[in-house]
Amino acid sequence: MLKGKTLIACEPVDAGDGHFTAGGGMTEFEEASVAHVDRAVDAAENAFHAYRRVASDMRADFLDRIADAIHNADRLLEAANAETALPPERLAAERARTTGQLRMFANQVREGSWVNARIDRARPDRKPLPKPGIRRMLIPIGPVAVFAASNFPLAFSVAGGDTASALAAGCPVVVKAHPAHPATSELAAGAVIEAIKATGMPPGTFSLIHSTRNEIARTLVQCPQIKAVAFTGSLRAGRALFDAAASRPDPIPVYAEMGSVNPVFLLPGALAERAEAIAEGLKNSVTLGVGQFCTNPGLTIGIGNEGFERFARRMQQLITDAPAGRMLYPALFQSYQAGVDRLSAIHGVGTTKSPVSTGEASRACASMFETGAQTFIRHPELGEEVFGPSTVVVRCGSREEMETIAHRLDGQLTATIHGTPSDLAEYASLISVLEDKAGRLIVNGYPTGVEVCASMQHGGPYPATTDSRTTSVGTAAIHRFVRPVAYQDFPHSLLPLELWDANPRQIWRMVDGQMTKEGLS
Repeated sequence: MLKGKTLIACEPVDAGDGHFTAGGGMTEFEEASVAHVDRAVDAAENAFHAYRRVASDMRADFLDRIADAIHNADRLLEAANAETALPPERLAAERARTTGQLRMFANQVREGSWVNARIDRARPDRKPLPKPGIRRMLIPIGPVAVFAASNFPLAFSVAGGDTASALAAGCPVVVKAHPAHPATSELAAGAVIEAIKATGMPPGTFSLIHSTRNEIARTLVQCPQIKAVAFTGSLRAGRALFDAAASRPDPIPVYAEMGSVNPVFLLPGALAERAEAIAEGLKNSVTLGVGQFCTNPGLTIGIGNEGFERFARRMQQLITDAPAGRMLYPALFQSYQAGVDRLSAIHGVGTTKSPVSTGEASRACASMFETGAQTFIRHPELGEEVFGPSTVVVRCGSREEMETIAHRLDGQLTATIHGTPSDLAEYASLISVLEDKAGRLIVNGYPTGVEVCASMQHGGPYPATTDSRTTSVGTAAIHRFVRPVAYQDFPHSLLPLELWDANPRQIWRMVDGQMTKEGLS
């Protein structure tokens, strides 16, 4: 049975600040109070001192147990479907991604080299001054606040990548559940709690806060016990959290993934060879999941010629034929509609939309906006994200206009180029520009679909994220929640295991400037 309550240190607590009900209407949920936030972060701080010292194998087993519990949570997909309207097959794939990334971090923790251990041995006879013995590695930063995303109720939510990477690093987590899917959040939290109890982790390692109020979000970020924040959502909300964290007496990092239009550049040779095929692939990417991906290709740019016109005509047909779809929750649909209306009203912009059938008035229609380069340059709002199944198609008169637009783009999660080998050689300067604009560059593909692996970069220059040096997907995500500490002339018995002479964990270490797994003689 759903409890509909905030969970602090693995236990439900009574709340007295009102109730709310999400789209699924499965039960009422109690609004957390500021006092509940204080209790949750106190529990996290108390747990931190024990959890950070849990042996790596035990921490890895804990992550695996969470994955097992999520895999076996039968009602989880049912609740997510009821609250988000995402189809069962999409949710099943998302659950597999969620459990997969938990196991990925478990393997990373077991292997252990991620701590980036470095050892420079002492040279007491060095002239003119002796060299001290210094050993350095990464340690957990402290309790982390995680804000669940609306568009991935499993993989970027309560037990998603942010939580998994923070727990892997040795940091307790306080999750602010997304109010659009609270039942899904409670069931996922139950899997984490089950794993905590099964493995004997400190209860304060995990808490779940339910609230619809901005005050609670600000309070959580500004609690002195919280040492880092992870967020996925809108630019407005992400920037508000970033500003709240920066205004603390002790500012902390906010790793916020926010807006991105993920531009797609169509080069002439590729359009001459396969204009219609590019249109079909792009339409599928634009409308996938009703366009509710942070990597949705919301901007398409090419040089107007015969190949580009064939592409545009095929896109118009495909957008017109695309079925409408229900978005995650009503406010998101309303925001999308407002964005469509705003862009359609700009002089010099042509709009193609799929028709609305009877009974589909509240369902999002695919949209395509066509304009020229000069109109795009005069109206910066055409380069802003409209979250949903839409793209802005820009006709350029020359390569110079295309590169001017590339230079003017804000930071992006992704940038895509469709081109032949000769195109890519000729437009090397465009690729160079896009390296400065995006975190992931794609050739002859589409940006939707983010592989969870060690080499993935899911982050980019502002406003795509608040820190382009980090990623929220892949094993490198763990580095958001650690900090380096150097131990100078420390007694060997007081050093962390990873810095012992014998290297008992057999991890890769840099010793006197060389990478090795060998112990020190």
